[in-house]
Amino acid sequence: MSPGSSKSEPGQFPSTLHTAVSAPTLQRRTYSGEALSRLFGAVDMSFSDEVHSGTIRMAPLGRLRAVSVEGDRLSALRTRRLVAQGHEDKYVVVNLLDKGVARLEQDGRKALLGPGDIFVYDMARPVRLNFPQSFRTKSLVLPRDVLGLSESDVARITASPLDLDTALGGLLSPFLAGLVDSAGSYLPRTSELMARSVVDLLRMVADEHLGRTNVDMPKENRALLLRIREFIDRHLSDPDLTPQAIAEAHHISLRYLHKLFKSEDVTVGRWIQRRRLEECERDLARRTNGSTIAAVAHRWGFTSAAHFSRVFRAAYGMSPREWRESQGTMPYTPSPPGLT
Repeated sequence: MSPGSSKSEPGQFPSTLHTAVSAPTLQRRTYSGEALSRLFGAVDMSFSDEVHSGTIRMAPLGRLRAVSVEGDRLSALRTRRLVAQGHEDKYVVVNLLDKGVARLEQDGRKALLGPGDIFVYDMARPVRLNFPQSFRTKSLVLPRDVLGLSESDVARITASPLDLDTALGGLLSPFLAGLVDSAGSYLPRTSELMARSVVDLLRMVADEHLGRTNVDMPKENRALLLRIREFIDRHLSDPDLTPQAIAEAHHISLRYLHKLFKSEDVTVGRWIQRRRLEECERDLARRTNGSTIAAVAHRWGFTSAAHFSRVFRAAYGMSPREWRESQGTMPYTPSPPGLT
C-alpha cells in the first residue's frame, strides 16, 4: 500500500492513507502487510493470491488510533515470538466488522463474526484473525491503561462479541463507526473529549459483558471509580500508592473510597496488588530486557522481593522463577490472581 500523510499534533501519530492500487502489483502484498503491522502490531500475514485492492485510513484521536481497513481476504497471526519482540503489548484493539465475516482466536476461544459485530483482541498475547472474503473493519487501537480494565478482565472479553442488544451496547456500534469515519477532522481538544467519551462507553459495555454492572451505583460514582482505576494503573510503580494516597488525590474520604470498590468485590489494596501482579506476570513471561525477578518486582511497586514471591505463589500456584521458566515451553495464557 502506498502511504500518504497529513499534519498531526506533536506526540500524535500522523494521519495516514494507504491504498494498494497505487503500488506495483507484485509489491502490493508487502506494502499491505507492512502498513497493517505498523498500525496493529507485528503479525505474520498471508493474503489471497493477488491483492487487487485495499485501503487503510488512520487518524489520531487523543491517545487512541482510529483505523478503517477495507480489502481482500487475508489471515493474520500474532505469535508468542512476535509478542516478545514487539512493543505493542500494552495495546488493545476494538473492532467493528462492517462488512464480511471473520474468525478470531485468542485465550482459548474461537469466534465466528459477522457484519455489525464488535470484538476485542489483546496485543499482549497470541492471536489469530482470518478474513476469508473481502471485508471492511472500523477499529480503535488504545492503550490498556486508557481502557481501565485489568489484564484478566481483558482476557475474559477477547474473542467474544460484545453484547450490543442492551441499551448501552446499542449506542456503541453507531458511535464507534461514526467516530472512526470522522477522526482526524476534530481540533485537538475535541479529539481528547471524543476519545474520553468512547472509552467511557466501551468500559461500561465491557462491564456489562463481564456481569459487573451495578444498577444501584449512581452514574457520577461509576465515573469516579473509573477515574480511580485509571489513576491506580498510572501509579502502579509507586511503592507509596496506598488507599489513603488515592483518597487524598481524589479529594474523598478513605471510607468513601472503600465503599466505591465494594462494587468490584475486592478491597482497594487487593485491587492494587492484583494489577501489580498482572504486570509482573507479563514482564516475567516476556523476560523483559533480561531483568531479574527482583527488578521486575520493584518496577511494579513491590518493595520486598520475598513478599512479592509469597503473593505471586499464592495467586498463581508457583514461584516467579518457576513461572518464568515455564514460559520457555508453554504459551502465555494468564490466569487471574485470586481476589481474596
